[in-house]
Amino acid sequence: MNYKRLFVPNSIIFITFVTSKRREILTSNIGILRQSFIEAKNKYDFKIIAICVLKNHVHLLIKPDNINEYPLIIKDIKIYFSKNIDIAAIKDYYVSKSRITKGEKDIWQRRYWEHTIVNQEDLYKHIDYIHYNPMKHYKIAPKDWQYSSFKKFAQNGYYELDWCNFDDKYKINELDYE
Repeated sequence: MNYKRLFVPNSIIFITFVTSKRREILTSNIGILRQSFIEAKNKYDFKIIAICVLKNHVHLLIKPDNINEYPLIIKDIKIYFSKNIDIAAIKDYYVSKSRITKGEKDIWQRRYWEHTIVNQEDLYKHIDYIHYNPMKHYKIAPKDWQYSSFKKFAQNGYYELDWCNFDDKYKINELDYE
């Protein structure tokens, strides 16, 4: 498969990256994941616009200063997390010969989904989708999910704190970026 990523200067990029076998290891290792982002921010200049960390995947909107670096940002986040997680605590951990040959661990899916935001409406839809995810996956209101930028957005007046009740769910449910 020949997948070509876009590199449009000054763009905001929506990214989803997922654990291998969709293992639920992220929120239970949130300190390592946070440090992964800190390490990447020490190396690259980028702004995190919105984020939601779920048990087995991350949705993220970033604006890198250098658009060509966003693949490196995601790569470094994954590498730091993989090097620092206790693999002995991961159920069904197994490294295939293919991964061993490539020097990989079995922590992340190899690829990630990305989408270049095309306009303001597209940006708002993706921000809503990111913040809606705890409701989608766990039936937890965004205000009650601690691994998200939702409360920051609510504090800044972009959302009502009770946003994403079950009526809102039907407006957003048609979006699927996983």
